[in-house]
Amino acid sequence: MQVMKWSALALAVTAGTTQLAFASAQSESKGFVEDSSFDIFNRALYMNRDFRNGASNGASNSANPAGYREETGLGIRLLYESGFTQGVVGFGVDAHSLSSIKLDSGRGRYGTGQFGKTSDGRGDDTQSEVGGAVKVRISDTVLKYGNQMVASPVFSTDDSRILPEVATGTYIVSNEIEGLELSAGRFTAINDQAYTGRDSTTLSSAEGLTSANIAGISYQFTENFSAAFHASDVEDYWTKQYVNLNYTLPLAEEQSLSFDFNYYNTNDDGDELYGEVDNQIWSLAPSYSIGAHTFTLAYQESTGDTAHAYGVDGNGTVWLANSVQFSDFNGQDEKSYQARYDLDMTSYGVPGLSFMTRYIYGDEITVEGFEEEGKEHEWNFESKYVVQDGAAKDLSFRVRHSIWRANDAYNDFYSADLNDTRLIVEYPLDVL
Repeated sequence: MQVMKWSALALAVTAGTTQLAFASAQSESKGFVEDSSFDIFNRALYMNRDFRNGASNGASNSANPAGYREETGLGIRLLYESGFTQGVVGFGVDAHSLSSIKLDSGRGRYGTGQFGKTSDGRGDDTQSEVGGAVKVRISDTVLKYGNQMVASPVFSTDDSRILPEVATGTYIVSNEIEGLELSAGRFTAINDQAYTGRDSTTLSSAEGLTSANIAGISYQFTENFSAAFHASDVEDYWTKQYVNLNYTLPLAEEQSLSFDFNYYNTNDDGDELYGEVDNQIWSLAPSYSIGAHTFTLAYQESTGDTAHAYGVDGNGTVWLANSVQFSDFNGQDEKSYQARYDLDMTSYGVPGLSFMTRYIYGDEITVEGFEEEGKEHEWNFESKYVVQDGAAKDLSFRVRHSIWRANDAYNDFYSADLNDTRLIVEYPLDVL
């Protein structure tokens, strides 16, 4: 999450012109085959979303739905990335295959977002898709066209289930000046995590194809301070601007104080296919690290005539401090507060083992039809272990648990109270 004020751009460019690299990435290319890679990434996910107070599974069309959603799936992604041909202009290709396998589900328990739904309301047993992109590199600038995963604060494909979202479009990233990154793109489709059909996340409409146009600039002013600005125009949905400032202040040995500021401004556009959108939301998260321990406090505030909107531009497009396991704490007029603690067990002789817990409370939410303000709170716990060496190196095990509760006003608007539990096993393999 990096951003920059436009007023600082001239200074950034002036400073950066004296830092041009003597050898660009393209000049050091070894070749199309020689620099290629082939990776296999495996992810197994067990997910249980247990609704409380008698609520039932709203995603199931079973005659007797359970009071919870519970499914287990396996996602396998194959990714081939070629190198670039040698010369002033380098050419290459990327290709991927995504496959999902249903290990456990049921019509009454369906709905965790891992599988597409069949005509009788069950999760698909298997799904697969293939895609690819062509790419061109000049110096330290890369242009890619085709299917790709994107991580921009204003257009970000989600990867929170067994398979990631995949966007279709053109994306260019330039790193010609040391510390300065420029990016721009135009996307016309996104594949949902649970469906393999083109544009299952609706970057299209009855009026025709809708495009998402994005641009961004980030600059690393010093080793400890970076900033960025990103903007997007999702045709007939909304326009969006994002700012980030990130600063780390070193203190004594193994101690530091960090600040992360994020801001979005979103307004409806054109035919307003999403409806009215008028929102400004920001978060500030200071963190104190000492050895293996990190303590974080965060404040987030939403203003405007609506809640913060995202999704059409990728379900990962919410780079805010209080966007956590279940809730994003992004309701209309919502103010939210977070306290978080992280522990890295490397210092205690167990490298690869980490723990995290956090509590978030939100209130003053405006809910249409209710005089009472909405309120919500969520507690998260996570534990992760990554195998450090041997035949199973990089195999990881992760447990995520969330308890989310809200008052009646926000229950009716957002969700019934629930507990969300996820067990995740990941195993990346570098074949080439």
